[in-house]
Amino acid sequence: MNILNSILLTLLLVPFLISNTAANNTCSYTTYKWNVDLKKAVEFKSISHSYSSIERHEIDPKTGCTVCEEDQELIEVADIPAFKVCSVLAPKISKVLNDSYRNGFPFNKVVGYRVGMTRGEVDENGNRTQFSNHSFGIAIDINEDQNGLYDQCIEFSDQCRLRKGGVWNPEIEGTLTINGQIVNQMKDLGFKWGGEIQGRQKDFMHFSLTGY
Repeated sequence: MNILNSILLTLLLVPFLISNTAANNTCSYTTYKWNVDLKKAVEFKSISHSYSSIERHEIDPKTGCTVCEEDQELIEVADIPAFKVCSVLAPKISKVLNDSYRNGFPFNKVVGYRVGMTRGEVDENGNRTQFSNHSFGIAIDINEDQNGLYDQCIEFSDQCRLRKGGVWNPEIEGTLTINGQIVNQMKDLGFKWGGEIQGRQKDFMHFSLTGY
């Protein structure tokens, strides 16, 4: 790593280094790689190293959030299992979801922080080589069982192919819709909704800063 890159990396990490050093000088997480040939997760492993030795690929460049579990904060909504997101984003995400719950939105599941290499180029073994947005705690999935992931879906229709989760039906409570409170408030925070992804994929459960 050259001097300029080292300086930039240090500046990016400053907010986390300040908060983390007092409590813990370790970065730890469990991860895996997605194999596109086998269509399954492989090479599960646990990683732990000094927080000061975090590498560039372990940091989201837009937010400074890392893959370290120490940088994640637990969120509780309704009576569903608690989940984690990056501590920088946690207060605002918690407010949006809990406000929606108080206004009657029925939650059955939310997935946040989950480390894995599921995007990017494919290596010689068929494995993806980059961390997902979930890996940094900067993405959430809401009510997967009724807000599915589709492909072949430039515009939603019967021609779309469901790949993960449940059938998207905007007439059912708990389904995310373009005019719904959660979608609008998450977009106000700077998140993009996977239901508005341009192209052949629609991920109705998903929110991230890129939509993917």
